[in-house]
Amino acid sequence: MPKHFTANHPFRFPLLLLAALCVGTPACVLAEIADGQTTLAAPATQPQSAVVHPDWSYNASIYEVNIRQYTPQGTFKAFQEHLPRLEEMGVGILWLMPIHPIGELNRKGTVGSHYAVKDYRKVNPEYGTMDDFKALVAEAHERGMRVILDWVPNHTAWDNALTVEHPDWYTKDEQGNFAPPVPDWNDVIDLNYDSEDLWRYMLDSLAYWVREGDVDGYRVDVAGMVPLDFWAQARRELSQIKPVFLLAEWDAPEAHNDAYDMTYSWGLNGVFHGIVKGEKTADDLWAYLKGESESFSPEAIRMYFTSNHDENSWNGSAVERYGDAAEVFAVLTLTLDGMPLVYSGQEAGIDRKLAFFDKDEIEWADHPMTEVYSTLLNLRKTNKALAVGGLGGEVTPIKSFTEGLFGFTRERDGDGVVVVVNLTDQPQRVALTTGPRPDVYQDVFTGEHVDLNEGFEVNLAPWGYRVLKR
Repeated sequence: MPKHFTANHPFRFPLLLLAALCVGTPACVLAEIADGQTTLAAPATQPQSAVVHPDWSYNASIYEVNIRQYTPQGTFKAFQEHLPRLEEMGVGILWLMPIHPIGELNRKGTVGSHYAVKDYRKVNPEYGTMDDFKALVAEAHERGMRVILDWVPNHTAWDNALTVEHPDWYTKDEQGNFAPPVPDWNDVIDLNYDSEDLWRYMLDSLAYWVREGDVDGYRVDVAGMVPLDFWAQARRELSQIKPVFLLAEWDAPEAHNDAYDMTYSWGLNGVFHGIVKGEKTADDLWAYLKGESESFSPEAIRMYFTSNHDENSWNGSAVERYGDAAEVFAVLTLTLDGMPLVYSGQEAGIDRKLAFFDKDEIEWADHPMTEVYSTLLNLRKTNKALAVGGLGGEVTPIKSFTEGLFGFTRERDGDGVVVVVNLTDQPQRVALTTGPRPDVYQDVFTGEHVDLNEGFEVNLAPWGYRVLKR
């Protein structure tokens, strides 16, 4: 059982009795799921998206794979042995960090950055062969998972052959020398997309991996630093081969117009940090979600996360950054109207930074987070209310009389979930009344049946939560 449940079983009481019990009890919260309660539905003037998502993406989750650090061997074959476990955990999309050969000139660390690409059409020999890669993708497909590659279109390694074959494709400084896109990124040099020939080379390279590697799309590194028109064209061309899924490492509504399926929700991560620091409350979280619903099209998929390779490497693990709140924030990413990301090792409770430029293996161990992710990732695969891309249930807030309680319902086509979380470091006792669709629910972790027709009381531990499904 996840650690943030209290040991006591909740009791059921009629609503009036629950209200009476709450009188004069500061730690007791009376919450209401009321008919006609407002939702986070989009306004009529909201932007629209022309992107058609692959059918398999609507109930999917995404899992970022750091091949180098995943196993002692750091190879495709060694990672492939984890596929049965990830399938059982409910993972839908495998995002592989860049698999290409890494530049040696001006390399950082002992093995360099994944994002210093030396050759866009080869695999890093440290990871294995092209046949090894194809075998990994084939088994992932057999197990019902899709595979997207991390693509680095904005810059290359200093010793990429393109620097000799097509030096005119690069940005130059005032002295006519190659230049990094950002001063600190001195192990890479910037590509210049004013060149139509560069467009064609990069488009053909993207198509190569879809055709030859059978990949299902791309996560695009620093997507906003490459023209959006390029990615709109890439989507059109790649879709002629197979349906593809494109994730932008960017946070702009216009990215969804013609190019990308999903964008990063960095702002949600920022709200989480503010709550832990005591600088933000549940009201700020609602305000952020409302802002997203007004700015992004209903079809736009937002990626919700508590960690990824950048956060982990530079800012620390989710455990280090959020402390005891890491678990409840993960639950929110898994149940709100976005696609949840799990970074390598989060299911094992990883509690430290992984080196970015050196070998630094993940320490695998049994951990309560495995159950949290497995339960909710598998629920997302079948529960219509938790779908993304405009097909899931709208997020309907649960009224409360405390800043510490955050709760919502989502309903779609007969499926429904009720999520209540405690965003404080103090225990809370919460009473839920009859919902807009009175019914018997089930706790997704304990299996306990809960009759919301009769009212419901739940004791939430500090940073605790409860997830119910119809």
